[in-house]
Amino acid sequence: MYPDLSYILHHLIGTDVDNVFSIVKTFGLFLAFAFIVAALFLASEFKRKEEEGLLKAVTTKVTIGAPASPWELLSSGLTGFLLGFKVLYIVTNFPEFQADAASVILSAKGSLLGGILGAIILAGLRYWEKDKAKLDKPVEKTFIVHPYERVGDVTIVAAISGIIGAKVFALIEDLPAFFADPLGTFFSGSGMAIYGGLIGAFIVVYFYVKRIGLKPIHVMDAVAPSLIIAYGIGRLGCHFSGDGDWGIVNTLAQPSWFFLPDWVWSFDYPHNVINEGVAIPDCDWNYCQKLPEGVFPTSIYETTVSFLFGGILWMMRKRIKIAGLLFFIYVVFNGVERFFIEKIRVNDRYDIMGMQSTQAEFIAVILIIIGIVGCLFLWQRHKKNPTAA
Repeated sequence: MYPDLSYILHHLIGTDVDNVFSIVKTFGLFLAFAFIVAALFLASEFKRKEEEGLLKAVTTKVTIGAPASPWELLSSGLTGFLLGFKVLYIVTNFPEFQADAASVILSAKGSLLGGILGAIILAGLRYWEKDKAKLDKPVEKTFIVHPYERVGDVTIVAAISGIIGAKVFALIEDLPAFFADPLGTFFSGSGMAIYGGLIGAFIVVYFYVKRIGLKPIHVMDAVAPSLIIAYGIGRLGCHFSGDGDWGIVNTLAQPSWFFLPDWVWSFDYPHNVINEGVAIPDCDWNYCQKLPEGVFPTSIYETTVSFLFGGILWMMRKRIKIAGLLFFIYVVFNGVERFFIEKIRVNDRYDIMGMQSTQAEFIAVILIIIGIVGCLFLWQRHKKNPTAA
């Protein structure tokens, strides 16, 4: 396994592990890649839907030559404070950051001095920039903004709201730990629930795209293929880092017809990033544990199914003319994939309405129901009124 970039480079070119490159965690690397791929797919779909007249460009007015407004100075100062707060702390506590970058970034740790300096510098730069371009009489210009030019904003909004949602759902899964240390648990770098991220991002992005003048129903269709493909890429990050999202112990005998590598059937995740299991002999690295028994590599299974479903949605996207139907098919696909993988995946189980199930399994059932009901509703509405959006 490759808990961070130093282990990847060691495998590729033989450099030492646990060096400066260890600040780049493998899961974070794949997560960033997932967002980039999703943004590319989404931009392509936004352009296509604009050509079809389903998404329209909007006009926006910008004042040129005005001095910096109080809000601009405040937002620049706040951004500078957050950057300085973290950067100076990281510089002065680099070994801690190198050991677990996410825990430092997502924690409440920081330098107050760095924050103040950062706020002054960025607010000052914004004031100087606006003052330099100031005109005696500011003018108002109108710009046309195409839907695909909003992809960057939508991706950032989805990323931030998704991380918060994933954190909140993870806390719900372990309320005793949260109540014991609310701030420490919330601002820790560990603990993320994928469904919390999807639900949180959906709610926030829905209202965001509506506010900027895009029809949410068409955005939902546009984002469906990219969502499930990005999910598959994210699961690759889980697998290659060994972050604990694996299955139960695989006690089944490998069948004779199985033609894939052995590790696809059962894997012990050596050098996993959470350092779980037994010690690897003669290993003196930071990550020297492997599982005592081989488990189902469920992340690989999820990636395979996600790419398969993503390909199906991509092929269907031009054939389906009922707005929203593609998205609800995605919801069904998502729920089905997660429901069945939970049967062989390690997770906490709860007594929900008399049944033992995981949080993800319960949500997956709800998603399947929502997806089916949504498809039937849109189909029936289309039959009654074929000209409806």
